Amino acid sequence: MAVLLEVCVDSPQGLAAAILGGAGRIELCSALELGGLTPLAGLMKAASAAPIPVYAMIRPHPGPFVFDAADEEAMTADIDAVRAFGLAGVVIGANRVDGTLDMPLISRLKARAEGLGSTFHRAFDLVPDADAALEQAIELGCERILTSGCVPKAIDGLETLSRLSSKAAGRISIMPGSGLRPGNVADILRATGASEVHASCSSRVDSIDPRAVAFGFEAATTSRTDADVVRQMRAAIEAI
Repeated sequence: MAVLLEVCVDSPQGLAAAILGGAGRIELCSALELGGLTPLAGLMKAASAAPIPVYAMIRPHPGPFVFDAADEEAMTADIDAVRAFGLAGVVIGANRVDGTLDMPLISRLKARAEGLGSTFHRAFDLVPDADAALEQAIELGCERILTSGCVPKAIDGLETLSRLSSKAAGRISIMPGSGLRPGNVADILRATGASEVHASCSSRVDSIDPRAVAFGFEAATTSRTDADVVRQMRAAIEAI
């Protein structure tokens, strides 16, 4: 079975690079340096013409995935925007202060997104009991869980990823993400048996304008989606 490569992007240039490199699906965000926030309307409009499925992140601000009523109102409107732009799905999730899943809120978001695809995002990685959270994500009816195995990088969470995949037993897809590169994706796939993986496929780029750095408009070095890295990732996947 072919393994699908999902690439996360946060700009029109990143979107084009991911498609050019051969991504199978896009996770559309803003501010990837913060773990991904809801994309702007202009980026959603650009992504609506993509030849592959696009799922939009629904996360109104950085920080813990703990959301209040004002956040829920914003997320509901963002889900409506995803539908209006004709994108394929949404990427959702929420925690309570103790790290457990905020099931009432996620259920309302999932209901609002009826008819759209749904990925459960890395709020999953902050839960105190991954096995219990797995069953809750299945109960919600999400298609997949994006997870690093409840540690910062997926390569260090292989045992948990493998266990979750076994327990899921085809009821939901476990999609490894965080720190995947062409050099380690084969090891991750062999250990987990995953049918899809998630990566930024980025390369480091130095700023070309020291003034922008000095004014705080840009970091001296940033990461940008690289079509060549997407191709390398696909080649590494296909070589297994």
